[in-house]
Amino acid sequence: MRTRLRSGGIQAGSAEFTLFLAATMSMTALGVDIMLPAFAAIREGFGLAPDATEVARVVTAYFFGIAVGQVFYGPIADYFGRKRTLLVAASLYAVGAVLSALSPSLGLLLAARFLWGLGAAGGRVIVGAIVRDVYEGDRMARAMSLVFSIFILVPVFAPALGAIILNFTTWPWVFAFCAVWAGGVLLWSRRLPETLAPENRLADLSFARLKLAARFVLGNRITVGHTAALAVLFGAFTSYLASAEIMFAEVFGVVESFPVYFGALAAVMGLMMFINGRVVERIGLVRLSRWSMVVYIAASGLFMLAILSQQGRPPLWVFVAGMAVIMATHALLIPNLNSRALQPMGEVAGMAAAIVGTASTLIGASLGALLDARFDGTVTPFGIALFAASVAATLLLRWSEQTQG
Repeated sequence: MRTRLRSGGIQAGSAEFTLFLAATMSMTALGVDIMLPAFAAIREGFGLAPDATEVARVVTAYFFGIAVGQVFYGPIADYFGRKRTLLVAASLYAVGAVLSALSPSLGLLLAARFLWGLGAAGGRVIVGAIVRDVYEGDRMARAMSLVFSIFILVPVFAPALGAIILNFTTWPWVFAFCAVWAGGVLLWSRRLPETLAPENRLADLSFARLKLAARFVLGNRITVGHTAALAVLFGAFTSYLASAEIMFAEVFGVVESFPVYFGALAAVMGLMMFINGRVVERIGLVRLSRWSMVVYIAASGLFMLAILSQQGRPPLWVFVAGMAVIMATHALLIPNLNSRALQPMGEVAGMAAAIVGTASTLIGASLGALLDARFDGTVTPFGIALFAASVAATLLLRWSEQTQG
């Protein structure tokens, strides 16, 4: 029996309900994508060189916050309820965005971005919990697909929005816009009734629950292997997010039209996520993941060879075409590997999901930070890293599917 929302508030299945959930989930992506065109202005504001890679830490600090925050939101939302937890998460998000806008130094900006990430971690966790409260079975899958179909528009249009804001004002106002967005979610959430039924609340926030879930995760080869593969692939993706602006600008001379290229590649990912939801049951989770990995390793290998043959400066169309294929297969792998990692988790699925999400994001963000620092004015380090990540992920997946002794 699913929760019924009381009259007078947001009604389940309504357009308002779907838009509210999409707006809430979008806070996470907005905190990265809208600020990418502002990197050059941030470098100038802090007196850094035009090709300085330190600004990439603004992305990785945010992901570190998301990684740490994820493990807490699940049990907190099960204990205190969805609405109260959302109020805390959105407030942290807004405070982190305001402090980022006001930061007088890069060090303080990174600290503020970590706090911002702690707030951003709540968006997707709480949205998923609300959908589970209200729907079940196929209706739940359809509801999440509809939310995601709106959510994927954020990476497409957010960089262009950031560029528009920069045309009229300075970079702190890009961050301030995110605070305004979170404020809007906070006000809107007043219409959201509590969706967690009293009988489904956790009786306590016992550390034993987390310990049990950790034991299940670490004791299962499939979960460990797929989580590690997720982490490696997420590291490559984080490096792309953090370094995309400087690669397009320094290597290809693309500055003004960067949001267009970034948005187009994001649209490719969004389209493949949409297709994945339609074909994964028909083809099978494991089979689709294996074929996606084959395409990924082949595409990244050819991509690396094309880069090396041009001394790290391939034609722009070659770079964009290669990235389109890689991003498309990446969009297939991430949700499917995450699902496969959670399949054996049984009764601790909720807590295990938090642990898998935290581990893959934390390790991935760390790897991404290491890759960002390797930028040398070409895309050679990035191309090699993509291929290395594909090989490592393939080996981890092969190991994870071996019969456990």
